Amino acid sequence: MIKSKDRANYFGASDTKFIMSNWNTKTFDSWWLEKLGLSKNDFENKYTLAGNNYEHKIVDSLGIKELEKDKQIIIEELRLRVNLDANTPNKIHEIKTFNISRGFKLYKAYYWQVQVQMFASKIYFAEIDAYGLTENDYKNYFNEIDKSRLEIHEIKYDCDFIEKDYLPRLKYLARCLKKGRLPSYDEFYGEYRPNKAISLEI
Repeated sequence: MIKSKDRANYFGASDTKFIMSNWNTKTFDSWWLEKLGLSKNDFENKYTLAGNNYEHKIVDSLGIKELEKDKQIIIEELRLRVNLDANTPNKIHEIKTFNISRGFKLYKAYYWQVQVQMFASKIYFAEIDAYGLTENDYKNYFNEIDKSRLEIHEIKYDCDFIEKDYLPRLKYLARCLKKGRLPSYDEFYGEYRPNKAISLEI
């Protein structure tokens, strides 16, 4: 659980849904202002609060040796700052909570988030450990973990997504962020044509 909520000047793995989204929307504009440090989003609700409070308990319940919590990886040239909930030297464990009455859905945003975690950490095996919360869990953060409510979803590394889809956008947006300006679709597509060789250098 990362204590700092300052999301300015760097892209996180959970930002991948914005990086891969339509840049010509008010939602993207609001997110971009947050990246530039011109606005701040401290949104919390009972779901995010419960998820944050149960995260370490869920990690501990896995009972895995050599499990490291809250590792952070920074790739400065890409303005990428990735936080891992937990990991061993060989596997990433991304913790998600969900309302057990509604069931868990493996959203594309979760898949993208874990892909970027694998890319940044160079740990190419990952799983999403999804834990179902009851209404009582949203009110009381001291409940014990019921392992029968834990779902494990293995995620394979998708090199094509990272190299062909994600990195070109990330590299371009990192340059825009450094210069403090809005991204332009016309400029992006003019620079990153299909099949153009991709380099990590910006």
